[in-house]
Amino acid sequence: MTAYFESFNNLLYIIKKSRFDKLNYIIYSMDKESVYIETTIPSYLVSEKSQDVIVLSRQILTEQWWDEQRHKYHLFISDVVFEEISSGNVKYSQQRIEIIQNLEMLQINNEITEIALSYKGHFNLPDGLIRDLFHIAFCVYYNINFLLTWNCTHLANIHFIKQLKKFNEKNKLITPDIITPDLLMD
Repeated sequence: MTAYFESFNNLLYIIKKSRFDKLNYIIYSMDKESVYIETTIPSYLVSEKSQDVIVLSRQILTEQWWDEQRHKYHLFISDVVFEEISSGNVKYSQQRIEIIQNLEMLQINNEITEIALSYKGHFNLPDGLIRDLFHIAFCVYYNINFLLTWNCTHLANIHFIKQLKKFNEKNKLITPDIITPDLLMD
């Protein structure tokens, strides 16, 4: 069931969805898709320009996406992202926090934890990757369209995405599009 109403000159809708037999409501503007900003995005935005041509190109693409594209989407982060960007070099962590300070923070709950742990059990991944699984679980639970990341080893990896889609279909869960900034540009 979807209810419609008008607020602040934007048509909004409430999505009623069920995950693990509990209902959750989330509000989106109908004119924008949703993007979960994973930790690598603010990290690439504030890091010093790399001498590595691949890393440098990712930094430039991330800056271009942030400057030209982000306003076209509803952007979300989670406390997992906040924890990750808060660690490390104090100068850079403060800059990362400033970048994401106006983004909507998704709240963790038992269902998100259950999803992440079910992924860990199914994919048999080491404990060190649990945060990556939580990024996906937030997107699944909150029905986020895109998970934006430069983590191509564990997240934006076609082999992993195929397995994830198969697992999510079997468990009647949505799968966000896990992509890099260059794939989300006009």
